[in-house]
Amino acid sequence: MPTRRKKKPDRPMLAELRTIAQGLAKTFAPFCEVVVHDLSHPKKAIFAIENNLSGRQVGQPVTELGLARIGDPDYPAVVANYANQFADGRKVKSTSIGIKDESGEYVAALCLNIDLTLFQGLQAAIAQFGRIESSEITETLDASHAERICGRIDAFAAARATSARTLKPAERKQLLQELRQAGFLDIRRGMEIAAAHMGVSRATVYSDAK
Repeated sequence: MPTRRKKKPDRPMLAELRTIAQGLAKTFAPFCEVVVHDLSHPKKAIFAIENNLSGRQVGQPVTELGLARIGDPDYPAVVANYANQFADGRKVKSTSIGIKDESGEYVAALCLNIDLTLFQGLQAAIAQFGRIESSEITETLDASHAERICGRIDAFAAARATSARTLKPAERKQLLQELRQAGFLDIRRGMEIAAAHMGVSRATVYSDAK
């Protein structure tokens, strides 16, 4: 029985894949290497390598995954986000895309290898930046409470054709009692917020709200 000969990919197709590889490498530089494999020449399969991170060279042999594709046309066309590593031990996330000819045989592959070293460094930096020291001090930066209290004060003042800081003592007392009844002064720092917005002391707010 005659041995089936592996069909060579068109050179224009390989050239187009190299152009795609160049575009991807430029887009995802500096952490993504993109390699074009000519599977018709397993012993010198690397046709192009862009943003070289692995130290490999054009003309080097195919990888194990490439050999698997050469031997099995039913091998998955896309193998995405699998763990890999460079020769120096750097961890890599790889995606390999097989290219078939019109007869359904794999003749080329486009592979992306992302160096995770940079991301691991960023991850460590983010973890360090987000670390909180143990402390007895607590604080809330929720602006919604302040906005609600100040909005209620401003609405009360506007209805009387005045401003929060020019309310008459009787008007201020009425307002603060309304705020207390509505529960605004029971909110954490509610009295301080009201006092600052009206330009009076916390003691005045406490006295008028009784």
